[in-house]
Amino acid sequence: MTEQEFIDCAKRDKDTAFSYLTTAYAQKIYGSCIQLLRNEEDAEDLVQEVFVSIYLSLDSFGGNSKLSTWIYAITHNKAKEFLRNKTRLKRQGTLTILDEHSEGLSSHTINFNHPGVQLEDKERAAVLFDAIDSLAENQSRAYRLAKIEGYSYTEISEIMELSVSSIESLLFRANKRLREILADFYQKSKS
Repeated sequence: MTEQEFIDCAKRDKDTAFSYLTTAYAQKIYGSCIQLLRNEEDAEDLVQEVFVSIYLSLDSFGGNSKLSTWIYAITHNKAKEFLRNKTRLKRQGTLTILDEHSEGLSSHTINFNHPGVQLEDKERAAVLFDAIDSLAENQSRAYRLAKIEGYSYTEISEIMELSVSSIESLLFRANKRLREILADFYQKSKS
């Protein structure tokens, strides 16, 4: 379905347009959510919130940007809101996870396993994502969009509201910095 066909469909039949979106974008939204939150349960919850938000704002999509850009913006904003709320909850008290198999209270770390990452070693994946997190915010966001989410430079420029040449520059600096960070890690691990 083209962008214009989608807009026309959304005007005629909002439910059919929404059904198309859930089929076409569910995996991409989930991948973005897990990348941003790094927790499968939180990502699943956020996907539902994103789709509710998309459904409620379908009437406002007029084709001023690409559909994928509009959906990513909603996903990114919902993720930021989710993380703010989660941080607020953590400040109010410690969250404890009940373990069904133990007699008392215990907490455990949830293993992060991004479906798009092809690394066998979870430690190396964690190091990579920590390195990405250590980049300047715009570099990190551009890198994630290009290398993990698979957006083109043009799409990233629309999402981030920057020129394509600015995106190229951000990605160049991000790649250079990641090489430095990861080289340090691998040199230390060899020692």
